[in-house]
Amino acid sequence: MHDGQTSDTSPSCPIWRPLAAARPAMSPDWWQWIASRDSLTARLIDAGGERAFRVRLLDQRLIRPRRDEARALGIPFPRHAWRREVALCLDGRPWVVARSVAPLARLRGQRLDRLGERSLGSWLFRLPDLERSPIEVTASPPPFHPDGGPWGRRSVFRHGHFALLVQEFFLDRMADDLGLPSR
Repeated sequence: MHDGQTSDTSPSCPIWRPLAAARPAMSPDWWQWIASRDSLTARLIDAGGERAFRVRLLDQRLIRPRRDEARALGIPFPRHAWRREVALCLDGRPWVVARSVAPLARLRGQRLDRLGERSLGSWLFRLPDLERSPIEVTASPPPFHPDGGPWGRRSVFRHGHFALLVQEFFLDRMADDLGLPSR
């Protein structure tokens, strides 16, 4: 749903579980991608080799987050939040789609709406004293994008009072291009 005035709920809401619970079903190759706590942007650029990396802005607006997003951020439902959806592409092919949600009350002057097609990770990982919550994992497809993939992950980044939920869904194209197993 893309109406910023209504609740952004979806019957296809991902089911999230702790990272450790997914380990038995995850190949070692995927574990290296999903469990990494460093910048996904940097990892994609490295893995892409000579491929050109680009962030494609899919949507950005004020919304009411899904219930699971509000719960992850520790905010009452339905409070308004800022949302950004992007595709992380190599040679124009989306490898990852990401959805970031930040409570309006916790933006604290951050002008995330001005990122445009720049990487959120390149800004986020420069913040001093950045804290990241434990990673949660899903095998559900992204509820905001038509392409599917084997895994999604999410965590909350905090810097002082600023909080941002980042959800990243790894697409089948990435698995195909890198020769990764299906799971």
